[in-house]
Amino acid sequence: MAKENDIKKHYQNWKNHTVAKGTSRFPERKKNFKTTSGIPIDTTYFPREDPRETYLEKLSFPGTYPFTRGIQPTMYRSRLWTMRQYAGFGTAEESNKRYKYLLQQGQTGLSIAFDLPTQLGYDSDDPRSEGEVGKVGVAIDTLKDMEILLDGIPLDKVSTSMTINAPAAILLAMYILVGEKQNVPREKLRGTIQNDILKEYVARGTYIFPPKPSLRIITNIFEFCSKEMPNWNTISISGYHIREAGANAIQEIAFTMANAIEYVKSAISAGLDVDTFAGRLSFFFNAHNDLFEEVAKFRAARRVWAKIMKEKFGAKNPRSMMLRFHTQTAGSTLTAQQPDNNVIRVTIQTLAAVLGGTQSLHTNSKDEALGLPSEESVRIALRTQQIVAHESGVANTVDPLGGSYYIEYLTDEIEKRVWDYLTKIEKMGGVIKAIESGFIQKEIQDSAFEYQKEVESGERIIVGVNKFRIEEEPKDLEILKVKPEVRIKQIEKLQEVKKNRNNSAVEEKLKQLKACAENENKNLMPPIIEAVKEYATIGEICGVLREVFGEYKENIVI
Repeated sequence: MAKENDIKKHYQNWKNHTVAKGTSRFPERKKNFKTTSGIPIDTTYFPREDPRETYLEKLSFPGTYPFTRGIQPTMYRSRLWTMRQYAGFGTAEESNKRYKYLLQQGQTGLSIAFDLPTQLGYDSDDPRSEGEVGKVGVAIDTLKDMEILLDGIPLDKVSTSMTINAPAAILLAMYILVGEKQNVPREKLRGTIQNDILKEYVARGTYIFPPKPSLRIITNIFEFCSKEMPNWNTISISGYHIREAGANAIQEIAFTMANAIEYVKSAISAGLDVDTFAGRLSFFFNAHNDLFEEVAKFRAARRVWAKIMKEKFGAKNPRSMMLRFHTQTAGSTLTAQQPDNNVIRVTIQTLAAVLGGTQSLHTNSKDEALGLPSEESVRIALRTQQIVAHESGVANTVDPLGGSYYIEYLTDEIEKRVWDYLTKIEKMGGVIKAIESGFIQKEIQDSAFEYQKEVESGERIIVGVNKFRIEEEPKDLEILKVKPEVRIKQIEKLQEVKKNRNNSAVEEKLKQLKACAENENKNLMPPIIEAVKEYATIGEICGVLREVFGEYKENIVI
């Protein structure tokens, strides 16, 4: 095995002579090559140190610490990732039909999108909900809507992901109660609630309460599920929305890990043992276009998380150190121009997620830059996953790009830069301080601005947008649009529920919830479940919690 200095010497000689001679005839396309995150890309890569001395420490084998090469020893050779298409629009009845269609087409898990009023804890008849009911997801006001949404879908056979944050405890309570009506006990329910409020303060904006009570609710869910729902993922710590807001790959991982550290600290401060809840923490990442950087990003994220859990929090159970994640392809990369090109973009992003070792995946539809996806485009998106899974061969071996000099360089470089951010945030006093000071928001804004400058200058080519454009006639695409009548129907259903429920029982359960919220030592999940069981609305429950906790006001960063 050649020594490090010998390899570097040969490399420099090769670059000064062989490369220089080649580029004198055919100059390189750019003066400087770099990844989307700005990491410089060299002409080629080679082992910069004796791999025998570092392999076990940095890579090891799939299914073993630090899990760089995957969290399972055989990965997709044993079981493919869960194909989980994100869907939901209009009423519960309409969304139920879409879920059944997707399951018939081979989807293996549900992923529920909720409309904006639901995400913000408002009922459909609230004046603030006007114009938004059923638009970006399904409208859910009461347990009745959830019963309709999941009608005919066996919860003992299907795992469900719910993209809900501030009112996550309420939607989880609804899911539990629907399970009971299907005679599926809560300990057998499988799925995930996003339940990640910290990223809402910096990237997405669907927060309700200030950070302190929000963290209490999240910790209450951790505690409740650790005892009663062993198969449920209590949080999906999301880098996806951070990336969609304009962060680069390094920032996506760094800020997500900073949030995750805060959640773990909060749970431990509340008296939970790390190994009782850490195994049910999950993550949600973005798959962008820079194929190799994305693969390296996922590998680096696993290694960083394993080290955090082992070295910072003293986790003993290997499951507590495993980073399990869902991936969604990058909505921000889809273009309204030449929308068929989006199929290719999504295919590249699918490969990045699979080569990076994702546990579940949602592939975006080609028409999502124009509106909600049609059935045809959703089917193409799902078929993209199925073709990659069954025809490409990438699922036949574990971590197929592992050992690539370029991939290992990028993995190391991303990890190093992530730790730099985490050190900086820790010195600020943690992620809450970093959010309150506007540091994270400013970093994301600056990254988004740099990316847009590159697009507008032509340095970064977006096919069909700033190069290779064509004169396009408006296509007769089947765009799914939610009609205003949806709100009228939803309000009628809500009024019917309120008329038929036991309103005195609802009032009593809401009083009990308020008393529980006022006592910091009480877990909020049991009274929320009791209120939901009596068909209290999401707006009524959030109204009680708003009264006790107050509402968060955004810190504007300039």
